[in-house]
Amino acid sequence: MATISNHPQSEEEPKNHEFDDDEEEEENEDEELEGWDDWEAEDEAGEDGDDEEGSDSNLLCLFCESRYGSCDALFDHCISSHHFDFRGVRTKLGLDFYGGFKLINYVRSQVAERRCWICSVTCKSSQGLQNHKHETFSIEDIKPLWDDDRYLKPFMEDDSLLYTFGEDEEGEGEDDYSALIDKDELMRDLKKYEEICIDDENTGDMIVYNADNSDKNGRKEIASASNGHLDVAGSSKKASKDKHLRGSFPTLLSKDIKNVNENYFGAYSSYGIHREMISDKVRTDAYRQAILKNPSLLNNAVVMDVGCGTGILSLFAAQAGASRVIAVEASEKMAAVATQIAMDNGLWWSKSQNEGNKHSTGLIEVVQGMVEELDKSSKIQPHSVDVLLSEWMGYCLLYESMLSSVLFARDRWLKPGGAILPDTATIFVAGFGKGGTSVPFWENVYGFNMSCIGKELVGDAAKIPIVDIVDNHDIVTNSMVLQTFDLATMNHDDVDFTASTELEPYSGGSTGMSNDLECQTRLCYGVVLWFETGFTSRFCKEMPVVLSTSPYTPKTHWSQTILTFREPIAMASGKPSGDRLAAIGTEACPATKIQLRVSIARAVEHRSIDISLETAGIGSDGRKCKWPVQIFNLH
Repeated sequence: MATISNHPQSEEEPKNHEFDDDEEEEENEDEELEGWDDWEAEDEAGEDGDDEEGSDSNLLCLFCESRYGSCDALFDHCISSHHFDFRGVRTKLGLDFYGGFKLINYVRSQVAERRCWICSVTCKSSQGLQNHKHETFSIEDIKPLWDDDRYLKPFMEDDSLLYTFGEDEEGEGEDDYSALIDKDELMRDLKKYEEICIDDENTGDMIVYNADNSDKNGRKEIASASNGHLDVAGSSKKASKDKHLRGSFPTLLSKDIKNVNENYFGAYSSYGIHREMISDKVRTDAYRQAILKNPSLLNNAVVMDVGCGTGILSLFAAQAGASRVIAVEASEKMAAVATQIAMDNGLWWSKSQNEGNKHSTGLIEVVQGMVEELDKSSKIQPHSVDVLLSEWMGYCLLYESMLSSVLFARDRWLKPGGAILPDTATIFVAGFGKGGTSVPFWENVYGFNMSCIGKELVGDAAKIPIVDIVDNHDIVTNSMVLQTFDLATMNHDDVDFTASTELEPYSGGSTGMSNDLECQTRLCYGVVLWFETGFTSRFCKEMPVVLSTSPYTPKTHWSQTILTFREPIAMASGKPSGDRLAAIGTEACPATKIQLRVSIARAVEHRSIDISLETAGIGSDGRKCKWPVQIFNLH
């Protein structure tokens, strides 16, 4: 981000400086602000002679060759001569600076091709386009035409309107961020916008990186474990860490400094990720059954799908008999894709289309934006939704999840007594043995012992969480519930929690085990976390459904989350005769129980989570051994 310079001087200056120093500072400031003062003087002069053409009238009309000295004069001309109310459109749609920036470039691009910016009709001549003018209709329906990042690139070189149309906003909602802007520097920076992009490793294309899609509404990331490291790949729900940002965008207006990253950078929607999620049969079938097999819930219901992605869940809801489906997606790209998919399947709902067709089959309305800002882009009545639907879960349930957004939507739009799917979520924990690590692989590599590598990797894994599949045969303790969430009633702060539980050696459920086998010592290398979400009979009366990511059920793209101890803890069931002088948890004195205290909380880094793990071993004689707390950051 560009540094801020040329701050305006405060009206109340300190008076404890020498007079000469003050005078010198004022002279310097006068020199620095001279260009700005000249610029303001030009605009003021333009207000008195709006129709004069010359060097002082440098703002070119969007539709004709008229030039004006102020934005107000230009926009008044556009209203009276071209039926284009720029200020009215911005107000009605709640466009911020960047939205207005896109709109100006969009209109200029359409006029250059003699195309109507409203209805897209192409005229034979520029004069024909002038004669074609008409009032704006259904402005909300045509917003997607210019809500495209390609219109962040100035269409016309040295377009003075782009850096002056927002001046009337300065002073509104002022905060500590205030700055003067040099117009020449601003235009130079705007021309460099093309350099702000990332390389899509799958296609090689250059794509815009928009922060509204990453972090705030909900976006999920896919991760995989490789040599003890968490690798992350991006999507509309999952932001990429492996893509490298090139370039930087300048400070445009003082009031936008804090939000510049949010408005320009974000995750790119990857079709590969959406294919992986849809191909996850456990995940997709659970939602499909919960939606299609509970007709009393979905029939004639108004449904909101938070974070719709491709819109697959919205399509299920429409198929189940919903009367209206509001599909909310923060990613501009995926919102456009979901719209096209709904159209291709004859299910897209358009206000202008449905007003003239009482028998239209359109059910799905795709709304682009964060659910927290839905009021700005869509007129949805509060507490008007019958069913709130979302696939919000991340790794370890809460990582990169959209749960906060879902709870916001619940409080804002769900009817009292309305349904939320899924309505419960539970985190489980169990201990895993050596088979859940990379140690066995390195113990025998084509007949050679390379276990030193495995031991080093286990040590590294004790510092970071790993997302990977754990075979159920490698579970060495019983499974315990760590935390349960009721999405219909929970508070927003309930996302952060601390829970305690005890793990005991897993006997495998065999009833014919001898005492010797019962006392067999096993090494517990750490704990594995997974989750289940429930579509319970509270709302799904005909067919309750459970979506599980357990090691005992078919694998999902969420895998499990592995937290490795710094050193393995020996465990034995029954009452082994251990060495009372030996430390608890060693093979000489194995523990009969492992006490856990786990805290999961939202990290400083947005959408990451911190996990603290406190571990203690309990001996057969009641003695206890505690190990230092381990802190894991899933990011």
